[in-house]
Amino acid sequence: MTTLDFRKYKNENKPISMITCYDSWSAAIIEETDIDCILVGDSLAMTMHGYDSTLPANTELMALHTAAVRRGAPNGFIIGDMPFLSFRKGLVPAMEAVEKIMRAGANAVKLEGYAGHGDIISHIVDSGVPVMGHIGLTPQSVHQLGGYKVQGKSDEKARELMEEAVALEEAGCFAVVLECVPAPIGQAISQKLTIPTIGIGAGNGCDGQVLVLQDMLGLNNKFQPKFVRTYMKGFETIKTALNEYDRTVKDRSFPAEEESYS
Repeated sequence: MTTLDFRKYKNENKPISMITCYDSWSAAIIEETDIDCILVGDSLAMTMHGYDSTLPANTELMALHTAAVRRGAPNGFIIGDMPFLSFRKGLVPAMEAVEKIMRAGANAVKLEGYAGHGDIISHIVDSGVPVMGHIGLTPQSVHQLGGYKVQGKSDEKARELMEEAVALEEAGCFAVVLECVPAPIGQAISQKLTIPTIGIGAGNGCDGQVLVLQDMLGLNNKFQPKFVRTYMKGFETIKTALNEYDRTVKDRSFPAEEESYS
């Protein structure tokens, strides 16, 4: 997968599958699947480190996890998230953050929003680094948005999203994530742009979809937003395995003779 394939897939009406990943062992599994690309999202602050938002993720943490994913998936197309404020402190700090994430093993970076840093996006692209945009529900702006809410519900807000999407394409982005927007808005933006859209809670009219790995595997039994489909009951499966291990240790059936050295 390359950035050229994103446009090719859209032109051929072939949906793009993207999944988040944050460590080497799960990246190695994804490498063996048909998944098109990997997002090392700043959602790792929540899924891997237990925070209640993405804000605690910084560039060093993103680079650390990106490097781990690259070691597990040496042939994968990896997009690394630019964390909170890393691209809002001026051009030089932004480019230093981009450099750290790219040197860690990313093929591209992803930035949330457009207003106030469109020139930064253009400069990153002009520097030879592919950029994926992200609009709609932008988790780094959760406090400004008043929570994790669907965006673009009014005609005015839908129009603003469309304008933002077009601006991201004009700035040189190779794709745009649409998060938590009404399905008709997601489809309208997808039809307007010549670059592909990757939806998460944005309906089936997008050019691709992304989910958080832990969510789609059902590893969090206390969190399941409307837009998530779980493909296995991971929490219960792992819990059952751990309890089985505990039982066999305590009844001394593990380790057995075949698991012991003579």
